Amino acid sequence: MTIIPCRPKWRGTMTDRERFTRQMHYQSVDRCFNMEFGYWDDNFRVWPMFSANGITNNAEADAFFSFDRLEVIGGNVWLQPNFGNRVIEERETTTILMNEDGLLAEVPKDRHDTIPHYIRATVVTPDDWRQVKVERFRRDDPARIVDVEALKRRHPAGRDYPLGVDCGSMIGKIRDMLTFQGLAYATYDYPAMLEDMVETCCVLVEDFLDQVLPHFDFDFASGWEDICYKGGPIVSVKFFKNVVMPRYKRISQKLHAHGIDLWYIDCDGDVRPILPYFLEGGVNCLFPYEVNGCTHPAKLLGDWGKDLRIMGGVDKMALGAGKDAIKAYLETLAPLVERGGYIPFCDHRCPPNVNPQDYLYYLDLKEAMFGLH
Repeated sequence: MTIIPCRPKWRGTMTDRERFTRQMHYQSVDRCFNMEFGYWDDNFRVWPMFSANGITNNAEADAFFSFDRLEVIGGNVWLQPNFGNRVIEERETTTILMNEDGLLAEVPKDRHDTIPHYIRATVVTPDDWRQVKVERFRRDDPARIVDVEALKRRHPAGRDYPLGVDCGSMIGKIRDMLTFQGLAYATYDYPAMLEDMVETCCVLVEDFLDQVLPHFDFDFASGWEDICYKGGPIVSVKFFKNVVMPRYKRISQKLHAHGIDLWYIDCDGDVRPILPYFLEGGVNCLFPYEVNGCTHPAKLLGDWGKDLRIMGGVDKMALGAGKDAIKAYLETLAPLVERGGYIPFCDHRCPPNVNPQDYLYYLDLKEAMFGLH
């Protein structure tokens, strides 16, 4: 499908790659890197500018808005094979599914965006884990072999956009497999099992990195955890420090050996209790940085100085509150953009309650404030 952009790309004198790399290293740039994290699935149905133009997903929306390009290479570093998404039972208003992570999940039949109700996990005890590990976490599974040549064709050496390498998840995907409650219990009931799960995740990521790092000049690394909420992390700080952080250090050593010194982690909620150990482990950028689950990005950047970068941090509540609120909030971010090490965009997927015209105003205002003048 050919996407016809609704607006031109921001003017600039640098390539997207040069701009991103310099901005995230506190160096001068022509203008701010322009990106957004995306939208709820509901937006593609209820926003007329999407539905009328056949925009159905975030990749198409990026092209529609002419955002700067940023790409990530990922590997097969989790369940192989996964449990699939299959229907177990149909109820009056909901469907019971077995999801990819082995959870029985109850979801609404209309499939509107919501957090599923999880009924039961496949992995609960060490015996469960031993079986699943043997069946679905084999390091020598042929499906884990990376087609490096195909990736080289997709991302040539002379590219003009930033390219990242994904470092998976050390504990977030385990949370997905065990559930929030299951992870909390396992921390105390089955600590050896839980550490073996973390170690397994780390080894699979290391295997993937060994395949790709020698062949690409990556600009950054990425990862996903989502182990925090508004009250802080869902695992103890001690567990994170003693079990998770050492695996970050191992991965970070590989990244640094190949010249990668920027690593962002997608972790929602209040990350402050574990932020020192993110940084010690080599993770030095937060993404997409939820404001209401934590604090204004200026506070954290002020506390940690140039050891920390942030991507995101535009309060979605302000986007939903109208033009005056949007302008007032963006003005609080202007010093951070000027400082460097910060790229502003909505602090998660933009929700459908945001008025589409207000969203276009937000994009226009971002360009007026942070674009090339």
